[in-house]
Amino acid sequence: MFPKVNDLVYIQVASASKKEAEKECKSRIADIEEESFLIEIPIESDTGKVKRLFIGDELSVYFLSDTGVKNYFNTYVLGFAEDVVQLVRIRKPEEDTISKIQRRNFLRVVAELELAVKLKDSTQFIAHTEDVGGGGVSFICDSKYVLNQGDLIYCWLLLPFKNGLIDHVPFEAEVVRTKSLESGRTTVMLKFVSISNLERQTLIRYCFERQFDFKNR
Repeated sequence: MFPKVNDLVYIQVASASKKEAEKECKSRIADIEEESFLIEIPIESDTGKVKRLFIGDELSVYFLSDTGVKNYFNTYVLGFAEDVVQLVRIRKPEEDTISKIQRRNFLRVVAELELAVKLKDSTQFIAHTEDVGGGGVSFICDSKYVLNQGDLIYCWLLLPFKNGLIDHVPFEAEVVRTKSLESGRTTVMLKFVSISNLERQTLIRYCFERQFDFKNR
């Protein structure tokens, strides 16, 4: 079940700031296209201020059914359109992903990317990721590098886009879990502790580009 034109939608925007991520905004469906919704510029529910969105912003959205049940889906900003007022174009979700349960987890995709790692003792090495997402990454490294749950590390992730551009995303992360492999190497799972909103948006754009590639194979 999709929302209809003129239905209100309630939005939270993924952010490195917990305070910003918990803010709820409201908007309205202005038009429905084959693969997207056009919504009015969101307004913060508590302050009445306009919420500025950027291409690649990841959104947690819910709308109310005719019986008052909340229906949730995750989406992201595709772009903008001009009508009488400016509208925001967001990706229409697959209908079977709309749920009565809110899912706030960031998208993760399988990707083998180069990752420069710096440990707290200043040890530095190059590793390769297993997957990446807006909330963290996992990578494989030589077991000689000792990493423990709770360790903070600094990383620089290389993102190659299809248009030929290459971005470098710096971040600080916490080790969530490690797993020893039969090969003698170690898988390390990280969650972001400090990453700028701009860098997170860049990473999320890469994830959606990568996901689109998988869907079209």
